[in-house]
Amino acid sequence: MTTYWCEKALLPDGIHDGVLVEISGGRFTSVVPDSVFAAGMERLAGLVIPGLANCHSHAFHRALRGRTQTERGTFWTWREQMYGVAERLTPDSYYELARAVYGEMALGGITCVGEFHYLHHGLGGVPYDNPNAMGEALIEAARAAGIRIALLDTCYVAGGIDQPLNAVQQRFSDGSASAWATRVSALKGADDVVIGAAAHSIRGVPRDQLSTVAHLLPEAPLHIHLSEQVAENEACAAAYGRTPTQLLDETGFLTGRTSAVHATHLTKVDVGLLGGSGTYACFCPTTERDLADGIGPSVALREAGSALTLGSDSHAVIDLFEEMRAVELNERLATQERGHWSAPELLAAATVDGHRSLGFPDAGRIEPGARADLVAVRLDSVRTAGTGATLETAVFAATATDVTTVISSGTPIVTTSHHTTLNIPTALTTTIDSLTTP
Repeated sequence: MTTYWCEKALLPDGIHDGVLVEISGGRFTSVVPDSVFAAGMERLAGLVIPGLANCHSHAFHRALRGRTQTERGTFWTWREQMYGVAERLTPDSYYELARAVYGEMALGGITCVGEFHYLHHGLGGVPYDNPNAMGEALIEAARAAGIRIALLDTCYVAGGIDQPLNAVQQRFSDGSASAWATRVSALKGADDVVIGAAAHSIRGVPRDQLSTVAHLLPEAPLHIHLSEQVAENEACAAAYGRTPTQLLDETGFLTGRTSAVHATHLTKVDVGLLGGSGTYACFCPTTERDLADGIGPSVALREAGSALTLGSDSHAVIDLFEEMRAVELNERLATQERGHWSAPELLAAATVDGHRSLGFPDAGRIEPGARADLVAVRLDSVRTAGTGATLETAVFAATATDVTTVISSGTPIVTTSHHTTLNIPTALTTTIDSLTTP
């Protein structure tokens, strides 16, 4: 059994002083507030919050940071640069890159990642000897970094509605949703691994194959990119006479285990369908602004019944604190009013709701029986000093660099703001240089 004394900690009913937690077998066995520090206890200074859940990640996009900001363009021009990186990855290099990226997440307090994984095969779409080599590389990378993973294995079989795959997209495709399902069925979960399903988008999976994806893993998380771009909505209307959300509703894709990623350009009917089905709305604000996607209707979705979750997506920034506050700040820009999302609501999106959407409902809270994740945030940095040591400090003042200690399922993975086993800056530089150097 391991014991930690938290100077301040966020418990389900709010912040408490002097919280003594005991951990055994990777879970909290006891949580006692108003305790006195004593010899033999390990002290966690600052504000301790539950581990954060990054609900939407494309690990290999991290190689694009700083390299896609040199010209004008749109999501579609950015996508061509992304394909250039995808073309060069192998299972070994993907492991190295993802391990470093997940290590960067750990440094920012992330203890679980939802990896939206569609880079499955070799060049030309030729399967590896192990057809799941790329997915298994991601699982091992997360383990090496010390975080849990929901591998959201993604079906991607078309280059657009009624369009063939391009040369790079061949690597993403199993040929059909049925063939995708056969490959995915060989993947195995574990205590630290959830195997989930995803359809890339209504562009990447034809209407008559969406139900195959939706029903393959009936108890597992189910994710999809939804209405990220106006062009997607226009193409869907032209081909099917309905919105992407309406199409998903008709094919059984909208459920209480589904996450609609981005959900940016929605009609009132779309919002009602998503909320009425209990579909999660996974917003990725730093990517959505980087790609000029737009601002999604987060408040309308919440009021309709969709729980908010958060992701760093393309990893233009890996900072869940920034993602949290960006949801509220974007609403302020769109409405010219303040106070749409409270700090507790945004922290719930980044913790308990995020973990639940990834198939880890026993994480995201500091309470007996829950997975023992702890994230200590400095209250004495230039960003947090004098802010009052409240939840508003964590959401609206802190950044990933204010995280000093991270404990994931009872194991310390970050101490004194450094990863316990990996040199993350060196690993990122080495792996990304190898993928981007001509």
